[in-house]
Amino acid sequence: MDWLKEIVNKEIKKHRTNNPFEIADHKNIIIRYFPLGNTLGFYMKNVRQQVITINCDIDDYLMMFVCAHELGHAILHPNENTPFLHKNTLFSKAKIEREANEFAVNLLLYNKNMQDYETKFDVLRENGIPYEMERFL
Repeated sequence: MDWLKEIVNKEIKKHRTNNPFEIADHKNIIIRYFPLGNTLGFYMKNVRQQVITINCDIDDYLMMFVCAHELGHAILHPNENTPFLHKNTLFSKAKIEREANEFAVNLLLYNKNMQDYETKFDVLRENGIPYEMERFL
């Protein structure tokens, strides 16, 4: 999706980084850490404050991807409440998750030369991106 890449590029140029933690900080998005069991993280907007919650029990590489994914929600879907959407509307929760995943992959791989890697899985592994995101390369 070209529009999504344009948004990623705009955010990176505006904040001069592709680090999701730094971008969230520049955008005054609160990041908090809690043990969440099997949940990796989630995004919510409470009143006017955007909050990303990340599972404190996951490794640093995965934490970077989770932050990038949730930042995707904060930028692309700032007012969406996914549990509400899932139960009460026809808007696709899967579409929102796909867009956030693609945002995260594009953000974390910004300015990476794919020729430097032998396989797609090397790209994913070395950048802390789950293998399931291979389709967004």
